[in-house]
Amino acid sequence: MPVKKLFIETLGCAMNVRDSEHMIAELSQKEDYALCDTAEEADLILINTCSVREKPVHKLFSELGAFNKKKKADAKIGVCGCTASHLGEEIIKKAPYVNFVLGARNVSKITDVLHRDKAVETEIDYDESQFAFSEFRSSPWKAFINISIGCDKQCTFCIVPKTRGDEISIPADLIVKEAEKAAATGAKEIFLLGQNVNNYGRRFSGEHEKINFTELLRRVSAVEGIERIRFTSPHPFHMDDEFIGEFASNPKICKSIHVPLQSGSTPILKAMKRGYTKEWFLNRIEKLRTMVPDVSISTDVIVAFPGESEADFEETMEVVRKSSFEQMFSFKYSPRPLTEAAEYSETVDPEVASERLMRLQSMHDAMLDEKCKAYLGRTFTVYFEELRSDGYVAGRSDNNILIKVKGSEELLGQFADVRITQTYRMGQVGELVGE
Repeated sequence: MPVKKLFIETLGCAMNVRDSEHMIAELSQKEDYALCDTAEEADLILINTCSVREKPVHKLFSELGAFNKKKKADAKIGVCGCTASHLGEEIIKKAPYVNFVLGARNVSKITDVLHRDKAVETEIDYDESQFAFSEFRSSPWKAFINISIGCDKQCTFCIVPKTRGDEISIPADLIVKEAEKAAATGAKEIFLLGQNVNNYGRRFSGEHEKINFTELLRRVSAVEGIERIRFTSPHPFHMDDEFIGEFASNPKICKSIHVPLQSGSTPILKAMKRGYTKEWFLNRIEKLRTMVPDVSISTDVIVAFPGESEADFEETMEVVRKSSFEQMFSFKYSPRPLTEAAEYSETVDPEVASERLMRLQSMHDAMLDEKCKAYLGRTFTVYFEELRSDGYVAGRSDNNILIKVKGSEELLGQFADVRITQTYRMGQVGELVGE
């Protein structure tokens, strides 16, 4: 019997990437599907969606229409992920050729909905925290591992709690076992995933040992064969001194960290229900940079949140300047359904919002240019994980600098020292030391 073909398009965050890996594994092991490169050859087309911003949601239906035109006559289309969670049956009403809808909290049901035409599974209180997924990883060199599902925060701009449900931590012994399996098959880098990773341990499903994120980091770092540990995303509110101390002192924890700012104005942070102040955020960044001088810090910023004044925006600019982020993901505020801020009346003029975003990004680009100049001639240890089509092999330094060198697949899964010879905002070019 010929193997059936699966095409999957993944939008959004690293958790969506891991959800896609879970679905690929289940379909491969239980339904004889194999991945293919184009929708035209697929027997099953999946779109794993994101709903954090408005644009990807609008894009979904145009994507679905395009897939419907190019697919084989008997191929099925499934919509998965966060947009599936909040739109549910509406997706099938708008696009009746869609065969099923599977929410972000229902990934383990993929082989069930596959056989139920027009199935809609979008429960946000469904508990998958102990489901034993089949094995599949996009890369043999690193492994994404979920440490929690859902989110307990009430940020007024964010739809995620309504699409992924309440936060449940995955038992530590299951996480460690998954890390051990990854290491046994050649992965030297582990990427721990959760909406607020440093809130780990707040709630488990059933009776399990209660440990916090700092202790989890210690246990994962004890796994033989694992040489690097990354994680996303910690919440500034939970960045206590114990956590920062472990981050600084544990040699297996990569010295890069994503710390979502969202706004530099304390009144706006309060309106966002972020739980911290401008002063707390700056204190945590200062402590990180003092304890880890070579740390790389990335962030998220929302410009023109309802009620943001010019003075509020200038405070955001000040925090970005002082924090000197190595990477920044910045967007104009996008009202999301089911969120408190969508009802706020004091909106910012769209032209003002665009101008503020341009100012912020221009300032940060200038900061990045200066940072890149400082990389020239420096040597970094790179873990290579991506073979490029242009004769280069790419990887990342401990502090998350993307670096590529001329090379072949022999470098994949290996560590090597690289001297930077050319610098760019989005990545560096270097040469292997000793060559």
